[in-house]
Amino acid sequence: MSDRVKMFVMFGLLGFMAGIVANFTAKFVIPWLLALVFPTVGLEWMLSGFAGAFLTVLLVTVWAYVTPSSET
Repeated sequence: MSDRVKMFVMFGLLGFMAGIVANFTAKFVIPWLLALVFPTVGLEWMLSGFAGAFLTVLLVTVWAYVTPSSET
């Protein structure tokens, strides 16, 4: 496989895993946090922002470790 195809496959797999995490988060984690942690404040938008930031940092970190270094 060429490097370009490998990169597309890796991003596809990362996106697939991010979708699974986002689905689990939306169904279980966010409602649990809203019920227990923020019952009076109701900051659903804040939880969504933290979830998006976490997923972005996770994806970029995985991408940085998977791609080879350009320094030779």
